[in-house]
Amino acid sequence: MATLPSPSTVEEDLALAWERHQAGDLRRAEQGYRRILRSQSRIARVWFCLGQLCEADRRPVEAVACFRQALEIEPGEAEGHFLLGNALLAQSKWPEAETAYRRCVDFRPEHVPALVNLGFVLGEQDRLDDAKEIYERALALRPEQPEIPHNLANVFREQGHLDRALVLYDDALRLRPDYSKALVNRGVALVAMNRLDEAIRDLEQGAQLQPDLPEAHTSLGAALSVKQRFDEAFARYERALELSPDHAEAAWNRSLLQLLIGDYRRGWPGYEWRWRCKRTTPLPAFGPPRWDGSPLTGRTILLYAEQGLGDTLHFVRYAPLVKERGGRVVLQCQGVLLRLLSRTQGIDHLVAWGVAPPPFDVWAPLMSLPALFGTTLETIPAACPYVLPDPDLVSQWRHRLAPVRGFRVGIAWQGSPRHAWDRHRSVSLEQFEPLARVEGVQLISLQKGVGSEQLPALEGRFPVVNLGDQFDEMAGPFMDTAAILANLDLVITIDSSLAHLAGAMGVPALLALTFTPDWRWLLGRPDSPWYPSLRLFRQHQPGDWPGVFVRLAEELAKEVNVRPLLRPITIEVSAGELLDKLTILEIKSERITDPDKLRHVRDELILLAAVRQGTLPATPELSDLADQLKAVNQKLWQIEDDIRLCEREGRFDEQFIGLARSVYRENDRRATLKHAINVLLGSALIEQKSYASYTPDSLG
Repeated sequence: MATLPSPSTVEEDLALAWERHQAGDLRRAEQGYRRILRSQSRIARVWFCLGQLCEADRRPVEAVACFRQALEIEPGEAEGHFLLGNALLAQSKWPEAETAYRRCVDFRPEHVPALVNLGFVLGEQDRLDDAKEIYERALALRPEQPEIPHNLANVFREQGHLDRALVLYDDALRLRPDYSKALVNRGVALVAMNRLDEAIRDLEQGAQLQPDLPEAHTSLGAALSVKQRFDEAFARYERALELSPDHAEAAWNRSLLQLLIGDYRRGWPGYEWRWRCKRTTPLPAFGPPRWDGSPLTGRTILLYAEQGLGDTLHFVRYAPLVKERGGRVVLQCQGVLLRLLSRTQGIDHLVAWGVAPPPFDVWAPLMSLPALFGTTLETIPAACPYVLPDPDLVSQWRHRLAPVRGFRVGIAWQGSPRHAWDRHRSVSLEQFEPLARVEGVQLISLQKGVGSEQLPALEGRFPVVNLGDQFDEMAGPFMDTAAILANLDLVITIDSSLAHLAGAMGVPALLALTFTPDWRWLLGRPDSPWYPSLRLFRQHQPGDWPGVFVRLAEELAKEVNVRPLLRPITIEVSAGELLDKLTILEIKSERITDPDKLRHVRDELILLAAVRQGTLPATPELSDLADQLKAVNQKLWQIEDDIRLCEREGRFDEQFIGLARSVYRENDRRATLKHAINVLLGSALIEQKSYASYTPDSLG
């Protein structure tokens, strides 16, 4: 029978193993711990020591197993739960780490390190109110520890309470003046407050104090880019990536800057770093492979809209291009957009986030499509409109807005306060006062939710039509808004989802932009290659909104003077005539380059496209006839160009005669196709034509 070692022997062996552990001789220390456990496996202290050794040896999974074994023996050991929490935290297992830390403070409520780490894991789970409560408990217990006000400040900053965050950063820096992370995060808060010079000072000091901290260089690069000091910003991102080649935030920020300056060749591949960024919502676990852009040849593809509403409205334009690759297109997006996008071409099926999609063969994130299609500034798919309003709602709002006289201008001034850049892009309603002073203008509020409370606060300073809180309630999100846009003369808005909706509908809009805008608006130019109906008005200096709105008022005055206030004329036409007009407008939108002419074309196109969607069935036969009709109209366009060329050169030869004779031949084909469409659909109106007969064969 084996003889158990005496307690004194166990203590001596444990002391020797711990001494080797502390000296860094992990191999022999582990041998000592395991020798003890082979004879006495129920000694919690040995398991705790072995767990700490596994942590030091970068074996977190084994460390967790050791700590759990120790706590099974001594479940009331507060420090053991703390050690377990640390090992779980190292593996980013936030809920399990939270449980361990809570057990620790249950047994020892004054355990400040456990409270601080608990606050951290709550923050990582976006439970900011809970994190704030925990940090405040820790601060009351240990007010002299600078990490606590610093961490609490981070929570307030994430919640948008920037003034309170600044006070706490200052508290942390009073306790530790060389606290580099506090300086860096204080700088981040100052950027959000648009106090850019102060922010850059703090960030530069933080980077000097801890030059090997990638976050310091990344945050400094972001601040420098807001000041449009782009070369310096690029250098900081490169330095962060030298220190940490896998630093996702630095790589993604660099790509955003590349996209902002129009370097799409490098920007789109770099944009894929977003999936590795800390705050990016991870993709669902899709089983089928990710699409590589190859022909679909009958397969079903799932397009996943992974970011905000404006992003979905912006990039859903790629659905028809994906459809052209020969497959069935399913779009999974925000549920609030389902009805609005139901008329968008290229989408075979829509499904909301959180709902299981139908079976699919491949998938792609919606915002990865520009990279897959190799999009450049010259090849942006800018055919608008691709989002169409409900024609019945358009008609309803035409009647509801009939009493609103004058030049109707829809306005919005506030984006989502959850947006990281909202303090920069949103304005107060008061900024729109110069617009209200333009003679003949009637401002109409399109603001929903946050920001609407500013309307009653105007107290009659200038008139704004308030449509109330009911629009988009009964019909569904964006449905009334889209119909209202179709009945306005102009939209003036900040950078929000409304700007994307107006652009996607081809509605004329003026967009007020901050000094350094979101990457999609590029730099310097007054137009957007993504949205031809939008015109951009930029701050000349950071924070200079009054200057922007003075220029907007000047432009609005010009619009009022040149655009007539004639309301839409409603008449009934045949189906063939409607499709004929639509194909001609589509051809014009593809060929006309003059911005003013193009805007008028697209104004008309959006209205007629909405009528088609609401009145004509989507059948293969009708689609084929419409394609043939468009081909005829394209041929007629080319014939007229060729005739004009002959006229200019004074050539009235056989070619000219042949071109002239081909005009009525193609017009007869056009009439035949329109007649076929009317007969197919049983149109109540069927146009008739009668000409002198000719023998087709004689035309050559």
